[in-house]
Amino acid sequence: MKALCWEGVNKLSVEEVPDPVLRNDQDVIVRLVAGTTCGSDLHLIGGYIPFMRSGDVIGHEFLGEVVETGAAVRRHKVGDRVVVSSFVGCGRCWYCAHDLWSLCDNTNTNPGIGQALFGADTGGIFGYSHAMGGLRGSHAEYVRVPFADYGAFPVPEGVDDTSALFVSDSVPTGWMGADLAGVRPGDVVAVWGCGAVGQMAARAAILLGAERVISIDRIPERLEMTERHIGSEVIDYTATDVGAELRERTGGRGPDVCIEAVGMEAHSDSPVHVYDQVKQQLRLQTDRPTAVRQAIHACRKGGTVFVLGVFAGAVDKFPLGAVINKGLTVKGAQQHGQRYIPMLLDRLAAGELSTSHLATHTVSLDEAPRAYGMFKDKKDGCVRAVIRPGG
Repeated sequence: MKALCWEGVNKLSVEEVPDPVLRNDQDVIVRLVAGTTCGSDLHLIGGYIPFMRSGDVIGHEFLGEVVETGAAVRRHKVGDRVVVSSFVGCGRCWYCAHDLWSLCDNTNTNPGIGQALFGADTGGIFGYSHAMGGLRGSHAEYVRVPFADYGAFPVPEGVDDTSALFVSDSVPTGWMGADLAGVRPGDVVAVWGCGAVGQMAARAAILLGAERVISIDRIPERLEMTERHIGSEVIDYTATDVGAELRERTGGRGPDVCIEAVGMEAHSDSPVHVYDQVKQQLRLQTDRPTAVRQAIHACRKGGTVFVLGVFAGAVDKFPLGAVINKGLTVKGAQQHGQRYIPMLLDRLAAGELSTSHLATHTVSLDEAPRAYGMFKDKKDGCVRAVIRPGG
C-alpha cells in the first residue's frame, strides 16, 4: 500500500509499505477515508522531534472505514465509519480510568525514552516518533488501530467526513485547553494561534460561556477565518503591542485565561525571535517559547495559562518569576481525545460546532508532500489540507 514516509529532515516521500495486519485481538484495520496535515507534523518534518527513523509513516489525525476486526473487538464491525483519537489508550490502566488518556501506561511500545526526556513515558500516538511509541502513522491507505474499542468512535449519520475528521485531534485538543483551563461564564480568554487547534480552543471558550474571546495571529486568512467562523475577536500581533492591546480590552487587568496554541516553532516580530531561533538551530534549546512567555506576561494576576502547543524538551528564559509573583496557574497536556470525542461528535451533529471550514485544500495521498510544503509555508491561504487516498 501507499504511505507518506519521513525520509530525513524536510524530506517526505510517498512509498510502498507492507499492509498492516492485526497484531492482537483488540485491533481493527481501517481503510483511510481522510487524513489531514497538522502543525505538530511540521516539528517532525523539520527535525525538531527526536527519535524519527527513515521510512517512518507520519500522520495522526484521521477518519476511516473498518475493514477488519480482532476477535475481542465488541464496539465495531466491518463497514463502520469511525474517527480515531490520535493518542492510543488501553482503557484499563490508572490514567485511562481517570480520563487522562494521553498518559496511558500501556500503549507506548518504547518505554524508557520518555523517562529520559520527560521523567515518565507518555501514551502512544500514531506516527509521532519512536519516543511516542513508534506506531505507524495514518497517512496511508490502511491503518492498524490498537485498542479500537476505546480509541475509535462511530460517526453519527448526517455528519460529513470532513467535519468529523477534525474531531480526531484538533477539536478535542482545543476543547481540552478551554476545559482544563477552567474557562467559566464571564471570563475573558485570549488564545495565541489561529490554526485549527487555536480556533477550536476559542470556539470551546465561547461555548463554555466566556464573555469575550480574543485570538492572536499574524496570517490574514487565519485571522479572518477565526473572526468569521468562530466568532472570536482577533489581534494581528504584527500591527500592535499584544500586551498593551489586551490590557486595553480588559480594563487594564489582563485576560482571565490565556491559551497557548502555537508550540515549539513560535514566530515573533521581536528581536527575541532571532535569539530563540538561533539557540534552537544550534540545539542549545529544543523549543521556541515565544507565545508561552507572552501569555504568561499578559495573563491577569491569579489567572490561568494553558499550554496546548507541542513542546519537545527544554526552553530558555522561561518567566518563572512572573508565574510566582503574579500567582498564576500554568497547565499543559497532550489531548485526552477519548474524554471528549463522543461529546464533540454529538455537538457536531447538533450544529453547535463547525469544523469543515478548516479544510482549505484537498489533495491525494500522492500529493501529500506538496501539501505539507504549502501548509508549512502558509501558501494560498492553506489552514489545513485534507489528504484522501484517491484525491
